Amino acid sequence: MNNQLQPLNTRLEIPTEATFDYAKVLMGRASSQHTRRAYTRWVDRFLADGAGLLLTFGKARTQRMHALPLPLLLPIMTAPHLRAWLGHLANEGQGKQALNQARAAIVTLSSLLAEAGLLDDYTSAAMGNVRIPRAEDGQRPGRWLAPEQLKILMISGEAIATTPTQRVRNRVIMGMLCTMALRREELAGARWSDLGTQNGRPVMFVHGKGSKAVYVDIPSNVVQSLQDWSDLFDPALDSALIRRIWKGGRIADSGLTADALWRIVSGAAEHAGLGNVAPHDLRRSIAGALQHTGVSIDVISRLLRHSNVAITERYLSKLPQENEGAVLMADLLGLE
Repeated sequence: MNNQLQPLNTRLEIPTEATFDYAKVLMGRASSQHTRRAYTRWVDRFLADGAGLLLTFGKARTQRMHALPLPLLLPIMTAPHLRAWLGHLANEGQGKQALNQARAAIVTLSSLLAEAGLLDDYTSAAMGNVRIPRAEDGQRPGRWLAPEQLKILMISGEAIATTPTQRVRNRVIMGMLCTMALRREELAGARWSDLGTQNGRPVMFVHGKGSKAVYVDIPSNVVQSLQDWSDLFDPALDSALIRRIWKGGRIADSGLTADALWRIVSGAAEHAGLGNVAPHDLRRSIAGALQHTGVSIDVISRLLRHSNVAITERYLSKLPQENEGAVLMADLLGLE
């Protein structure tokens, strides 16, 4: 008789239709909406890579997170599988920050499954002991667009619209992302009630990461775009600022998701011939452009809504910098 301890998830008989409401229980574990969205994105990727499911977006992802398929999920909830998956992410170029976030998402999932009695404590603890493989420190470099490229991107955001209402909405989206350094999650969650004035200045109350919320000045071009957008319908104060638009141009009551904002930025970049551009690339492009023109790090830090200047310094250090040493050396050698 084999007395070796076997993981509970290999001994449980799980009905084929059994599911786990991860989104519901995660609310009590992660207070930040940004963290919850990031965790669900990684759990979706974990299921896609480990169980062969298709990646989901928007409402489809929300539905999946409320009903994770246990017969597919539990067999891959093991320390060896988590370690192999993190290695796969490292091999595809994911940075240290992304790997830590991916690990935290799956370890949190294992803990919640254990609390629900669906995974044994031994397996959950083993998964918690998995460490990320070696990877480059900090964020991935991403893209750093020049101001001229940002202008082209804003124009392209309107050009890819298929209706007049979509054109106005996209002007608001691209204007805010290319000037106000908003994260896509922050813009997706914005309400009309977040707009106002402070000392006569138009401002937006931005609900950021880690339950941080601050006022950000709204540039005049964005103020005009917001006015044009609100003229198309009668928005309630507590309703979504950025909305879905149905075929034919009718504006929906529901807000646009963070994934939908990603697709708009990607579509505009493709139309502009800029290659792959993510919403966060616009945030780093703003920081880089301001630094390049001599704007103080204090101003940049306030715009990025970092808790202290040291974080901004590390953030800026990851941006691609000019390294003209080779060109100067070639000049010294008289090479053309």
